[in-house]
Amino acid sequence: MSVARRALFLVASAALLAACSPSPAPRPSDAPAATSVTELDYYADEQGSAAWQQVLDACAARTGIRIERQKVPTAQMLPKILQGASSKTLPDLLFTDNPTLQQVAATGALTPLSDYGISADGYYPGIVKAGTYQGKIYGAAPGVNGLALIYNKDLLDAAGVRPPSTWDDLKTAAATLTKDGKYGLAFSAIPSEEGTWQFLPFFWSNGAELSRLDSPQSTQALAYVTGLVTSGSASKSVVTWNQNDVADQFVAGNAAMMVNGSWNLARLDGETSLHYGVVPIPVPQAGAKPVVALGGEVGAVPVTGGPTQQAAGKVLTCILAEPAMLQWSTAHAYVPSKTAVAAKFGAEQPAMRAFVDEVGSARSRTAELGEKYPKVSQALADAIQASLTGKLPADQALRTAQQAAGS
Repeated sequence: MSVARRALFLVASAALLAACSPSPAPRPSDAPAATSVTELDYYADEQGSAAWQQVLDACAARTGIRIERQKVPTAQMLPKILQGASSKTLPDLLFTDNPTLQQVAATGALTPLSDYGISADGYYPGIVKAGTYQGKIYGAAPGVNGLALIYNKDLLDAAGVRPPSTWDDLKTAAATLTKDGKYGLAFSAIPSEEGTWQFLPFFWSNGAELSRLDSPQSTQALAYVTGLVTSGSASKSVVTWNQNDVADQFVAGNAAMMVNGSWNLARLDGETSLHYGVVPIPVPQAGAKPVVALGGEVGAVPVTGGPTQQAAGKVLTCILAEPAMLQWSTAHAYVPSKTAVAAKFGAEQPAMRAFVDEVGSARSRTAELGEKYPKVSQALADAIQASLTGKLPADQALRTAQQAAGS
C-alpha cells in the first residue's frame, strides 16, 4: 500500500468508528434485537481478506452487532449460495460477485434493501443496475473495481511511446514495444468469465451488445484483439493466463503494458524498481469514453426471518456508509460506489483516477440479460478462445457463440 493510500486508509478507519449510527429499519415490537449475524464472502486472498475483516470489525464496533464471518473460495461461492437458498440455510448477510446477484434474487431468497432504509441515492447508475432485479434493489456495493491499461513508464519512455488512448495508438504502441523476447501487451483470455470480463471493454466500447454476439461491432472488436495476438504484439499464451498471471508477466518485465484491475496496484506499489502509470482502456475513436464492466461485490440480506434479518440490514447500512466506502476502497484499491465519495477518493489517489474516470460509463454485466448473462458470457469466452487460437475466424466464432447462447 502506498504512503498516500495508507494515510487515507487510517483516516477512513477512524471516521468509520466515530461516525454516528444511522436509524435502524423498524422491527416488530415483540422481537428482541439480535446481537450477532453471520456473513459470507469470498475474500480468500491475504490482502483482500485482511482489508475486509477490518471493515467488518469497524462496523461491529459501530453497530454493537457481532459479525461471525464465513469465507469460501470464489468458485465455491455461487454453488454454496444457491444450495443455501434451496435449503433455506443462507447466512444473514452475504457479499457476492455482482453478476450473480440477479440469479440469486430470482430464487426469491433475498430481501429488498428498501426494507432497511437503504436507497440508491448518490450511487453510480451502473452500480444500481447491477443490484436490481425486476425493479427492486436487492444488492449494493461499498466499492467496485474495473479494468484499465497499466504501463511500464521506463519501457515506454525508452521507446519514445506515449500511453495509448485509441485502438490505433494501442496497436502501434504494442508493436513498437514488442522486442527482445518481450511483448508490448498482456491480457487474460482464458475460457471463463475472466476472459469475457477482459474482452468486454473492447466489445462494449465498439457499440456491441450481449444480445447479439455476432454483430458487425462485435466481430470488429474480436478481430482487433485477435490481431494483437497474431501480429505477435501479445503472447499466444494469453489464452491460458489468468489476471494474476498477466500481472506476473508485467512485474517480470515481460510485457510493457497490461489490461488489468485496480486490485493489483498494491502489488505493483511493492515493486520498488517498477515505475508504472495507469490510463483508461483505449477506445476505437478519439474522444469516446471506454465502457468497462463493473467488477466487485454486492451486499445482500437473505430471507432468514426473525431479528437477525434487521440486524443484517443495520450492518449492511454501516458497510455502505461513506467511511466504510473509503476504508475498503483505500485498502483494496476499489472505487467508492457513490459519485461524491469517488470524486473525493480519486483526488487523493492518483493511481486510481483512471479507474474512477471509467465508472461513470461502466456497465453492469447483467443489466441487459439479467440471469441469462452467465450462459452468454461462457459462449463469448469460448468464441474468444476459438478466434485467438486460430480455430475459427472471428465472425464464425461469434456466430457459433450466438447459437450456443440462444439469445
